[in-house]
Amino acid sequence: MAAKNNSSAARKARIEEMRRAERSRERRNRILTIGASVLIVGGLVVGGTVLIQSQTDDSGSNSASDSKAAGKWKTGSDGVKTWSTKLSQNHVTKSVDYPMEPPVGGDHNPAWQNCNGDVYDKAIKNENAVHSLEHGAVWVTYNSKASDADVKALAEKVKKTPYTLMSPVDDQKDPITLSAWGAQRTITSATDPNLDKFFEKYVQGKQTPEPGAACTNGVS
Repeated sequence: MAAKNNSSAARKARIEEMRRAERSRERRNRILTIGASVLIVGGLVVGGTVLIQSQTDDSGSNSASDSKAAGKWKTGSDGVKTWSTKLSQNHVTKSVDYPMEPPVGGDHNPAWQNCNGDVYDKAIKNENAVHSLEHGAVWVTYNSKASDADVKALAEKVKKTPYTLMSPVDDQKDPITLSAWGAQRTITSATDPNLDKFFEKYVQGKQTPEPGAACTNGVS
């Protein structure tokens, strides 16, 4: 019992630390935004940068097939599947044809989906959600086979957990799926103990390409 209480306390401390870090990033972003608005004379430079980035994005979008690079799932003894090849991280502005549903990585939109415990009752774009995974978020998805009780309970869990998001994905095979960058597993219900295990390991986990990156001020 003592070990369980220590684990729970450690998790709460970790979540609180992530919340403090997120609030700090938001304050820095506000300061940077105010400063940037004063530098109007830099508009031409910014415009040139945007033009170059746009050209790069358009070029990158043509390589969306890179996300189809040869790869397959490897299933571990814990039931978690990991993608066998390195996933690309290019920013693109067009749709990406991912080799798995829901996707767990690959080229993605420059804007991330808000993932600070955000729950969406309608489908979101894969390209934005993948960017959230790059930032260390866990994406909880479900289809019409999931019970209303499970969807409600999962939503409550997500709302309490920074660096998570939730949305319906009608085309996924199983009723409830958990996805992180390069990793995925299914769970049987909202009370499945593998839910907490996945959150503990993959929310801002070692697999995160950009740990600490924002999960707010994105697409909502």
